Amino acid sequence: MEIKDHRLSADNVDWRESPNQGGKLVGGKPDSIIIHYTAGSSAESSVRSLSNPKQKVSAHLVVGAKGEIFQLVPFDTVAWHAGRSSWKGRSGYNKYSIGIEIDNAGILKPNGNGRYLSWFNRVYSEDQVVKAIHRNETAEKYWHRYTEEQIEAVFEICETLCDSYSIKEILGHEEIAPSRKTDPGPAFPLERLRSTIFDNDREEDKPDEKVSSIDTAAFISTPLLNVRSGPGASFAKVAEPLKQGDRVEILEKDGGWTKVRHVTEGWVSGKYIS
Repeated sequence: MEIKDHRLSADNVDWRESPNQGGKLVGGKPDSIIIHYTAGSSAESSVRSLSNPKQKVSAHLVVGAKGEIFQLVPFDTVAWHAGRSSWKGRSGYNKYSIGIEIDNAGILKPNGNGRYLSWFNRVYSEDQVVKAIHRNETAEKYWHRYTEEQIEAVFEICETLCDSYSIKEILGHEEIAPSRKTDPGPAFPLERLRSTIFDNDREEDKPDEKVSSIDTAAFISTPLLNVRSGPGASFAKVAEPLKQGDRVEILEKDGGWTKVRHVTEGWVSGKYIS
């Protein structure tokens, strides 16, 4: 995967230029990546919506369930994906960022017998669902699970973009527009994406640098580890169990329990992380 003339080049990339685009990005190049879910029924339907002049929305990329990629807007050009948005004092992220839309239904509702329903009335089975608390909310909801192919494609895309541009931030739409957006939601490993991209960059740039503070990253050392709402076994489970080898960010410690962030935040028994 590589970038030529601000277009992604790979066997699984399909160029479908959208008329919904503005002028050049500030500085002529992106410095941020914004991750979205489409909340649509398929990648193709989302590509059509993002290319419809009446809709007045677009994104640079759409990633399908099998890892297929559609590019709609060149990477040096404004796409209309962020809307009203701000982060760290900067507003209007359309002018600075690349928008990546992932084909995903978003929030689902239980429909009985282990079935879950999207807003467009498609039924999903239990193995396609993640039960978790959104970073901007307090109650559990059901979320459409991203496919492994999608996650791998998004990670590779972001690595390629960071190799080609001076990308400083990878953010969720939910972070730059928290009052109105929930994407990509807790089913997407946003923290793992950031740590993979930026931690690896730091290690390559400063191979001899030693971290003086306490470790903030760890790995799960048991096959399955429950994630709870507080530091103790009596607290309710708040997410799917973590799996052996999952990388987590350490947020806080309380006795033998550790608060971590992976897909979502929660407390785990500290003896099972290393």
